[in-house]
Amino acid sequence: MSVARPIAVSLNDVGISFVIAGRADYKAVSPTSLNVNDGEFVAIVGPTGCGKSTLLNVAAGLLRPSQGSVRIFGEPLHGLNGKAGYLFQQDALMPWKTALDNVAIGLEVKGVRRKEALEEAQEWLGKIGLARFGDRYPHQMSGGQRKRVGLAQVLVRQPKILLMDEPFGPLDAQTRQIMGALLLGLWAEDRKAVLFVTHDLEEAIALSDRVVIMSAGPESRIIGNFPVPLARPRDAAEIRLDPAFHAIHRAIWNELRAEVAKAYEDGLRPTSKTP
Repeated sequence: MSVARPIAVSLNDVGISFVIAGRADYKAVSPTSLNVNDGEFVAIVGPTGCGKSTLLNVAAGLLRPSQGSVRIFGEPLHGLNGKAGYLFQQDALMPWKTALDNVAIGLEVKGVRRKEALEEAQEWLGKIGLARFGDRYPHQMSGGQRKRVGLAQVLVRQPKILLMDEPFGPLDAQTRQIMGALLLGLWAEDRKAVLFVTHDLEEAIALSDRVVIMSAGPESRIIGNFPVPLARPRDAAEIRLDPAFHAIHRAIWNELRAEVAKAYEDGLRPTSKTP
């Protein structure tokens, strides 16, 4: 008999508003709710500007919601989410540090002795296939290699939750698939809760257990929730050839297409001017 996993991230009727240029509140996200179970890989897709990254920042504790509440493993979130690791779209590596030092710094700031931090960092460089690249600086590595180091930099701290904001966006298609396969391999070792934001619907399906759709903004909200019943372990590249993959893709795109068109049309409208 399977035991229900605890809820790792719970967004309860979370709404987010901003004040723009001193004007009335801009309602970015209408009250919306989302639960991510421990060990579950959830992807969020939606048109540009719909609030995907905004929700991720709320889960990270980087942004306080205007209304609603956030719970992490059942506890209210106040301030930064100490149980989460955050992988941004842009590289967060320190250019003056080597790959080895960039990974080790995540442990050193937690008080781990440098010798032990370097040993563990070297172990993680091995896991990401860069065991011989520890002495290289970020400018001496390719985009894919830097992304691997960034992933190790986050995972070395053993977070219980992984928050990922278009982490493979700047990479070419082939490198993205390689990074997806690497991520799935590392994730399978301990099945962390993952909240993964992407514009790439194929990537979302290939990696996740569930795909969540957000509507076009403003006042965006979650409008779709699609389980991905594809077997694991899963090859992030090969799974795209499976007929079941195409059926899921078609079902999600039927919901997403209208929102993408709506966002595009809204972007063509001229900005209203106040007299």
